[in-house]
Amino acid sequence: MVSKTFEVSGMACGHCKARVEKALLSLEGVIAAEANPAERNVKVQYDENKVSPLAMKTAVENAGYRFHDE
Repeated sequence: MVSKTFEVSGMACGHCKARVEKALLSLEGVIAAEANPAERNVKVQYDENKVSPLAMKTAVENAGYRFHDE
């Protein structure tokens, strides 16, 4: 299990926070996601054998936000 913080741009409110978290939690292998619009990031706890940062990036970007994994 890995815990990592990723930068996410485009979040401005509680609705944005919820959308980012929902997008990540929909992925198999993501155990927890805590987005913070004020700090423009999301802390994700995940199983690196089941989900990759690329899959998380795709899910967040499909929800309408920019995900920076580096």
